[in-house]
Amino acid sequence: MKHLRLLIFIVPAFLFSACNTIDVFEKTAPIPLHKWSSDTSLSFTFQAKDTLAYYNIYFVLRHTEAYHFNNIYIDFTSTFPNKKPHTTRFELKLTNGKGWIGTAMDDIIEQRMLLFTKPSRLDSGTYTFAIRQVMREDPLENVLNAGVRVEKVVQ
Repeated sequence: MKHLRLLIFIVPAFLFSACNTIDVFEKTAPIPLHKWSSDTSLSFTFQAKDTLAYYNIYFVLRHTEAYHFNNIYIDFTSTFPNKKPHTTRFELKLTNGKGWIGTAMDDIIEQRMLLFTKPSRLDSGTYTFAIRQVMREDPLENVLNAGVRVEKVVQ
C-alpha cells in the first residue's frame, strides 16, 4: 500500500514536469556547397490548426566549426494567412564566450534560436516563413542547413 501511494504521487509529478513544449513543425533546407548566398531566400510553409495554443518560433542553423563568425544576421519574413509579408532583421548570437551555444557532433554544430521573446497565438491557415542571410560575407561559408522550428507551448 505504501508503494502504491508513492507511485500515485511520483508518476503524475514526472509526467507534468517532463515536457512543456510540443514539436509542431521543423523544416530545414540544405545550403548548396555550404555557401549561403545573400540572394538565396529559404522558404517554408506551415499549417496552423490550433488557434487557442501559443507558439514559439525558432531559427534553426547547422554549421561547421569553421564558420567564421560568432553571430549571424538574418531577415525573417512571416506571411500570415490573408495578410501582407512582414520582415524582421535579427542578430543571433552563436557563441557564449566559452564556445558554440548549440549542440555539437564532431565538427557540426546545430543551433535552435528563439526569434520572438513571447509566445504568440496563430490564426488558422497557411503561414510562409522566408529566411535570408544578410551578413557582410557573401556567400556565407560553412553553413550546412537553415530552417524554421515551431513549437506549441503547453500552458
